[in-house]
Amino acid sequence: MVRPGNYFNFDHNPLADVFQGLEFVWEVLDNIKPYLESAIRPNIGPLKARYGDFVPRTVVLFENDLFEDNFELQPGDTTKGKFEVLINGKEAPGAVVIYGGACFPDSQVELRPGVVVETGAMVKGPTIIGARTEVRQGAYVRGSCLIGQRCVVGHVSELKNAVFLDDAKAGHFAYCGDSVLGFGVNLGAGTKLANLKIRNTPIRLVAGMETYQVSRRKFGAIIGDNSELGCNTVTSPGTIMGPGTLTVPNTTVKSGIHKPKRLFR
Repeated sequence: MVRPGNYFNFDHNPLADVFQGLEFVWEVLDNIKPYLESAIRPNIGPLKARYGDFVPRTVVLFENDLFEDNFELQPGDTTKGKFEVLINGKEAPGAVVIYGGACFPDSQVELRPGVVVETGAMVKGPTIIGARTEVRQGAYVRGSCLIGQRCVVGHVSELKNAVFLDDAKAGHFAYCGDSVLGFGVNLGAGTKLANLKIRNTPIRLVAGMETYQVSRRKFGAIIGDNSELGCNTVTSPGTIMGPGTLTVPNTTVKSGIHKPKRLFR
């Protein structure tokens, strides 16, 4: 009941390796940074060399080259593959777009094909951002973040030591610290995955007749595939939600191990 495979479908999922060999799903929280350090292939070197930390103008990264002009952006939904870039009038599939005003304080960042990073976003390493993911205006990616394909890190959303599996979205004003979002998870606006207990005591998790103690100071939420959390949902530190979970707006979810397809009101 508490193994990663009970919460996430890893068929053909390129991020499955971060869960490899884990007995308990929450162990992934200790595995994120070491995994990133071994798997990351930083590719923002040309950007850092030209501008340092702060990108003053909109640029494109394509095939290891930095383009400051001679490109054209064709507006569309990045996560649905409708955003296109032309370079010298020709399609540039997989080009990465970084809008002026984005910030990269260190070089340990990998932006995979089709990523868009909007104005005011700050991305710290080590971080991998998967293909056709949007990092929207004002987002704060604090490092140790593994983000899959077609994800959304939304306006004024903050991530830290987190995994987003493919198609996970935190579109607006979310906090995701020491947390995992499964495939297709959507966080409504204002969702907060609280990760720090007021008292410095172990988190107790009950699953049937079993009780587990997690001696981790920070533990947010682990949310199974295809769950939908309503606007302004707050999860308490140490919340594990089965696949297909729903919450109505303004819900507070208590810590613990919760069954799949549960509705929280």
